[in-house]
Amino acid sequence: MIQFFHVCKSYGVPQRSVLEDVSFEIGKGEMVVLHGPTGSGKSTILRLLFGLERADSGQILVLGRNVLKLRVSDLPYFRRDIGFVFQDFKLFPKRTVYENVALAIKIAGAQATEAQRRTREVLQAVGLERKQSLFPPVLSAGEQQRVCIARGIVNHPPILLADEPTGNLDPDQSREIFSLLKDINAMGTTVVVSTHYREPIDRMNPRVITVRNGRAMEGG
Repeated sequence: MIQFFHVCKSYGVPQRSVLEDVSFEIGKGEMVVLHGPTGSGKSTILRLLFGLERADSGQILVLGRNVLKLRVSDLPYFRRDIGFVFQDFKLFPKRTVYENVALAIKIAGAQATEAQRRTREVLQAVGLERKQSLFPPVLSAGEQQRVCIARGIVNHPPILLADEPTGNLDPDQSREIFSLLKDINAMGTTVVVSTHYREPIDRMNPRVITVRNGRAMEGG
């Protein structure tokens, strides 16, 4: 489902290597945690998977498609099969919880009645059905992250990427978010999470890919 082959990525002038010869595979229905310190390259891996960045070399296959060969015009269609949860939420503050989630379905072209049904369904799944008329600024950080997760899964993507989804949360909220991601994975979605925290890994025992100094290794 996801394959990295000898991927390298650098930034800046002069060039600073972020990823060096990274290779791994993630199968359908797996839950994988990319673990490592801040700046190790975890977020870059997710951004490459989503087509937000382009690798300097190597090959990236997602759902059978070579990401490096996608044209800019192909990316919106490619991303319909991938949900992305951002650390900094990226919610529209002047749109309600319902509207933030429903917008993702409307962009994908769903009919109004279908968009309404699926939005309500996913808000119930993340425990926010009673807060759908509220605006993001009045929600707790944990609730805002739940909105982001609802937005990420509302189109039923086969893959969900979550970039440091608990980076702005307290320990209790973090446990709730990881539990929610595990539930989503249990329903068949392939989930890839980046985090620098060790506690959720020790508690959930997922498959771990350790990212450190631009390199990736199984376990750790």
